[in-house]
Amino acid sequence: MPDKVLDDISHRRYNPLRGSWLLVSPHRTKRPWQGAQEGPGVCYLCPRNSRAGGEVNPDYSETFVFVNDYSAVKEEQADYQAEASSDDLASLLLRAEGVKGKCYVLTFSPKHHLTLADMSAAETVPIIETWTRIYAAHLSPNNPLSAVAAKLDLMSREAKPESVAPLPKEQLRYMQIFENKGAAMGCSNPHPHCQVWTTSTLPEEPAAETVQMGKYRAEHGGRHLLADYVKLEMEKKERIVWQNDGFLVVCPWWAVWPFEVMIIAKRHARALVDLTAAERLQFAEAIQEVTRRYDNLFETNFPYSSGIHQAPLEGTAEEIENSYLHMHFYPPLLRSATVKKFLVGYELMAEPQRDITPEQAAAKLRDCGGELYRKNL
Repeated sequence: MPDKVLDDISHRRYNPLRGSWLLVSPHRTKRPWQGAQEGPGVCYLCPRNSRAGGEVNPDYSETFVFVNDYSAVKEEQADYQAEASSDDLASLLLRAEGVKGKCYVLTFSPKHHLTLADMSAAETVPIIETWTRIYAAHLSPNNPLSAVAAKLDLMSREAKPESVAPLPKEQLRYMQIFENKGAAMGCSNPHPHCQVWTTSTLPEEPAAETVQMGKYRAEHGGRHLLADYVKLEMEKKERIVWQNDGFLVVCPWWAVWPFEVMIIAKRHARALVDLTAAERLQFAEAIQEVTRRYDNLFETNFPYSSGIHQAPLEGTAEEIENSYLHMHFYPPLLRSATVKKFLVGYELMAEPQRDITPEQAAAKLRDCGGELYRKNL
């Protein structure tokens, strides 16, 4: 039997077959569900409403940040460190390590039904500014990006209390900003929002990207993988959905999901704090273009999971410099608002598979520009 403490603390377990880790949050089963449900309900995220834990939301006007009432990781919990032994099978094959951290919820707007697709780029900028403030506030003082963050114009402005996240007590390793849109993606509250999870460990996906980007730079004279990829896609012009001066929106060559998209900075930006005010607006334009085209594609509130990958909060100088700001969008819809792509069977047991090509997907998304479809209903 595993140590009893693992029933109560957030921790990671090691898979020796894949050489990978997974996060386990046993306390999170108590969170409320407000996804697909019948009848009216009280929204936990609207201004002035009470949340599941009893806290009352402020009468906020733009974004609102608070510590998740049912965080996947916790700041304070029992320590766990298994004793390693080279001749003990359990210590070799049943590895686990404690994970501490802090999770935040960030609403996009006080309006209950206003998704990113409904918002203008100007209305999206405060969200990006809040992401940037939260990231900057959690940076290790030893991280070279701390000096960059200190000079940002938005850090010198007095932020509203509801747009500032309380700092953790210990330095954390990584921050994952992500959105699950729609009940199909497990969203537990219909009020448009995203989440920010900060952890004491470097998660699997960004860790793998960090390794690959570092390897590419070492083998190609210091060039950045994503910088070269942006250059290539702009030459080929086959998978580009949209672009502006600062960002490229592309259906990547290696995409798994039918209408998977990446937003990639055109210049080397390691993290949100590297962006200028003009680039934050350009990033907002790119996000707005992706989400609006998604909704227009099948004339539905298009579900997806999206997430920003950027430099870790704490890491080596090489890890920070190898990092390259980009945003992933993974949507499940395949041929209509009701036909979904499932990662099952061969995808689970062997490797991912797709039907529609990224080139076909990009063409469909390019054709979905213009005004949001529901504004004409």
